[in-house]
Amino acid sequence: MPDIDHTRLDAALDALPKAHPGPGGVAGVMKDGRIVAARAWGYASLETGTPLSTATRLPICSISKQFTCGVLLATVGDPAKLDAGVADFLPRLESPLPTVKQLCDNQSGLRDYWALTILQGAKAEQTFRREDALPLIAKMKTGHFAPGTSYSYNNSNFRMVGELIERATGETLETLYQRHIWGPAGMTGAELTADTRHPADGVTGYEGSDATGFFPADNGIYWRGDAGISASLEDMLAYEAWIDATRDDAESLYRRLSAAPSFVDGAPASYGYGLSHEEIGGAAFTGHAGALRGFRAYRMNSREERLSVVVLFNHEGSAHGAATRLALAAMGKDAPEPAPIAQSWDGQWLDTERGMLARIETGCRTATLQYGTGDAELTCDGEALRSDGLVITRAGDGLTMLRPGENTTRRLTPLNEIAFADGAEIAGRYRSDELDAEMEIEARDGGVYAVFRGMLGEGRRERMAAAGNDVWRIATRRSMDAPAPGDWTLVLCRDAAGAVSGATLSCWLARGVAYTRL
Repeated sequence: MPDIDHTRLDAALDALPKAHPGPGGVAGVMKDGRIVAARAWGYASLETGTPLSTATRLPICSISKQFTCGVLLATVGDPAKLDAGVADFLPRLESPLPTVKQLCDNQSGLRDYWALTILQGAKAEQTFRREDALPLIAKMKTGHFAPGTSYSYNNSNFRMVGELIERATGETLETLYQRHIWGPAGMTGAELTADTRHPADGVTGYEGSDATGFFPADNGIYWRGDAGISASLEDMLAYEAWIDATRDDAESLYRRLSAAPSFVDGAPASYGYGLSHEEIGGAAFTGHAGALRGFRAYRMNSREERLSVVVLFNHEGSAHGAATRLALAAMGKDAPEPAPIAQSWDGQWLDTERGMLARIETGCRTATLQYGTGDAELTCDGEALRSDGLVITRAGDGLTMLRPGENTTRRLTPLNEIAFADGAEIAGRYRSDELDAEMEIEARDGGVYAVFRGMLGEGRRERMAAAGNDVWRIATRRSMDAPAPGDWTLVLCRDAAGAVSGATLSCWLARGVAYTRL
């Protein structure tokens, strides 16, 4: 393999604090099983002045999912052995039950329980106890798609997998992580900090930006299986070294975890066993992101390049973007310069089947798509807008959006934006029988707001704006989990007389939630 260009890599590392400004961060690079760079900058806590170091433990959040899948393979072997237990968590589900493997591959079709906390009346800072998770998941009666046919990111999947493992083995995830991964990999500082109110090493995560200032995030959620591990950069690089050392063993945990996933129809998938599969600079990588309010993380590994990158922030910068920059520098490659976009793609469309808005804003060389949990940056080749796992083309006055990672093609219908709509007609109470929860729409003094009430209390007032005829956008910028699920799309239903009778509420993580007007 080519040697690392240390000059280029050092320059990329030096640029990270400016490119991704915030209280602090750590980053490391491994090549051929050796650490070639490890950096720490800034503070673990601005209030105490405690510096970040390569030994400071930070939440790795959803990177934990691959560890959960790893102990599943190490203890149970074939995930199908636990399939019968899935029904215990989904007693009301009217569609076919997913298999445990489909849970591990985010192909269950179920809704994400962290997104649903908003519809259950949760405020971002309140406590979410361990015993709150399974009752919330158990309410589900419907899903997004038939299991195995498509992809939708869903923390509920891994929460159930973690519970199934503990039931089958009679041991805790902490014990199993230590025995099968942390110990063999030499991750001496790793621990399961499931209660986010008590982070390891007193580290603080920060919300905000240079424009708003940075302020401590107040997290109160309890998570395990889907997230919860804290680890230092030194721990994570030890994990990457273990992956490299076992790279040629077909029975090693990471080789089994990183096997190419697929859908039930045989189409290739880009996610499996808690790992994303992507291409960077022409090389295949497996990895995962992690996010909690105030924290961002990313780790990636290329077996063919024998290259690993780890980035951990105690702020909300793009850890994936930082890791990609380091990976390209380590391979001696530059990110391609996008071509200028000659024609505007600006507008908004409705994915009618999913009940979701899609908005595009065109810049000089890139366009921004608002559709999922975060904005997607797109480049243009003249005929289409593209990013990893996404191609948008024109189709008459609408758009076609190919999403191969989800094994789906979306049809987007143009939607004419309404400058102002009086919310008086839609004001009132609505009920979701599936969630056993309510939504109230308030219209006052020209403003329109939604408030959700359910098993977790009464949420804050969220601003609503008309997006088109009978289509409204509800902005959610903060939630218990992070990142927030993005804008919710509210599509009104009318009866034969034309009166508003109900609505469906959708975001990418939780689509098609039906409400009846009371």
